[in-house]
Amino acid sequence: MDGQELPIGQSAAIALLEAAIARNRVAPAYLFAGTEGIGRAMTARYFARRLLGDRHQLVNHPDLLWVEPTYLHNGQLYTIAEAEDKGLKRKTSPQIRLEQVRAIARFLSKPPLEANQSLVIIQHAETMGEGAANGLLKTLEEPGRATLILIAPSTESLLPTLISRCQRIPFYRLSPSDLAQVLETRGHGEILQRPAIIAAAQGSPGAAITSWEQLQAIPAELVDRASQIPTTLRAALDLARDITKTLDPPDQLWLIDYLQNAYWQTRGMAAQAAIERLEQARKQIRAFVQPRLVWEVALMDLVRSIR
Repeated sequence: MDGQELPIGQSAAIALLEAAIARNRVAPAYLFAGTEGIGRAMTARYFARRLLGDRHQLVNHPDLLWVEPTYLHNGQLYTIAEAEDKGLKRKTSPQIRLEQVRAIARFLSKPPLEANQSLVIIQHAETMGEGAANGLLKTLEEPGRATLILIAPSTESLLPTLISRCQRIPFYRLSPSDLAQVLETRGHGEILQRPAIIAAAQGSPGAAITSWEQLQAIPAELVDRASQIPTTLRAALDLARDITKTLDPPDQLWLIDYLQNAYWQTRGMAAQAAIERLEQARKQIRAFVQPRLVWEVALMDLVRSIR
């Protein structure tokens, strides 16, 4: 969590936070609202340094608690990274749990040790269930010598009672030039040569990098075949077989995103029907319809649409 790097393209958010510090009017709670991968967590780290003192390391800082969604396995909580390290396979999504909210309350019940105040950063706050959110509400009402930062995609993703107690700091998708600058700075300039990935990222460098890494994990031959609408029913069935044999459902959902943007880049408005048909396939896979059947029917429909 260390580093003083400022996020590119979020000068408005930084200005609001700096003004609060300059006027000594730091709010008890903030909502950093914006899509994934545009600098919300980086800004939270920067703000943490400004509040806790630039001379301090953020890693293991006694007055900072960083909370992430967790899986529950055999009575133990594991973050996404910890679950991956242990090879845990989970069918449900991670979430901010009531146990973690109670840990926040215990953390804030003690006075800060090194800084003038304590700081709690809750990443993916939108994953809180109603019980956890109600528990956090009590802490937001009386945070003591502390500031809480909730990081979430939008105000709609949280309970209104939580939002009402937070000062909203908006984060915006990056312009094409800022997006290119971030990717170049992070050593991912090659992504700029993939229009489908750039289009799918919609101004989010994090999304572009994640999509690029996902692309590298899929056989290039399969991606190339899928990027062209099959011309025969046999080719459609073969492609459906290879997609479902090679990719798990989450990877198939990513492939649908990629193909929708690839079709748009190469075919423009002529791809609208194909894009809509793939959107239907996405909904079916998410509804746990048998994936191979979904792909077979969808790809055969695409074959018929171009005849």
